[in-house]
Amino acid sequence: MGSVDENYDVIIVGGAVIGSSAAWFLTDRDDFKGRVLVIEKDPNYEFCSTTLSAASIRQQFSTPINIEMSGFGIEFLRNLKRDLDPEVDISFHEKGYLVLATESGRDILRQNHATQTKLGADIVWMEPDELAAKYPWMNTSDLAAACWGRTGEGWFDAYSLMQSFRKQARRQGADYIDGEVVEVLRDGNQITGVVLKDGRRFGCGALINAAGTGGSKVARMAGLEIPVEPRKRCIFVFDCRDAADINAACPMLIDPSGLYVRPEGDLFITGIAPPADRDPECWDFDVDYSLFDDIIWPGLYERCERFEAIKMVNAWAGHYSYNLLDQNAIIGPHPEVKNFFFANGFSGHGLQQSPAVGRGLSELIVAGHYQTLDMSVFGYERIRDNAPVLELNVI
Repeated sequence: MGSVDENYDVIIVGGAVIGSSAAWFLTDRDDFKGRVLVIEKDPNYEFCSTTLSAASIRQQFSTPINIEMSGFGIEFLRNLKRDLDPEVDISFHEKGYLVLATESGRDILRQNHATQTKLGADIVWMEPDELAAKYPWMNTSDLAAACWGRTGEGWFDAYSLMQSFRKQARRQGADYIDGEVVEVLRDGNQITGVVLKDGRRFGCGALINAAGTGGSKVARMAGLEIPVEPRKRCIFVFDCRDAADINAACPMLIDPSGLYVRPEGDLFITGIAPPADRDPECWDFDVDYSLFDDIIWPGLYERCERFEAIKMVNAWAGHYSYNLLDQNAIIGPHPEVKNFFFANGFSGHGLQQSPAVGRGLSELIVAGHYQTLDMSVFGYERIRDNAPVLELNVI
């Protein structure tokens, strides 16, 4: 390998919410006395998915482990001041998701609801008349059912959560440096270190790939492949006159079309995944305003007539680290290169799953196995075997 500047027990490539959660959970363990280095190429976190996300958490998934991971995430957020940072304020709005379904989606919604409630999620089934009574501003004429997260779902300040993980990890001894990994050093089936763009070299006992949209690139440096690429997602902020009653009562509304809308202060934020033929691999941050004009605004008006008179006041674009196989995360060690750990391909779930993933990675590295939630269903083996884990509630 040649000489290195320093040796670390664990190197984490990527210091946003996944990487910093892993750093904090590792350094918070009484049975871990090693050294942790976090390497981040975007020191201001200006372009990371965490900062540019819609910053929300839900338990309305169809896959049990996704529900359980969010369940732990909710409890972690509720106890953040006690367990992570007494000074943090993430402005958590626990107002729920409201997932709407037409007749064609009613059976799947019912199945998902049964799975969610069996695992302890506080999700309320709503018939169309109940929906119309609770949300009189909503057009319910085409709806057959809905599910509302009465508790355990909502939105929050993603940047504050990330910075708290980062701050507390550093307080517990993790080192953070600005830099870009350009080479992963591998000796047979063992990762031995990394080389940075400025020439610095660091040795390691284990490496966590938490590089977000750069995850595939980091994996390839180690001679490994994952089906993850960046997909652009645009978020729009709009104002609506005389909508104080809507703003006060509106949860994170998920339309059957895939469109979402929720309050943001006195305003609203909204977005939708672009049509498949307009959703290529993408590295730029250019906002596609035609999405708002052609798809989102008409969809908003169809669901709520008062959304005809709205004014867009802001917009930005971020990226999903999109797993092409099944839109679920890849978590855990490579089956042959066992000290290379994946934390990639979250496809929009990374922020809400970051507490569970950070804890799980710390367990794998220190104990050699999961000690709490068993997330092995998201292991690399399914990528190797082309065996997708189908999640029916992809937003």
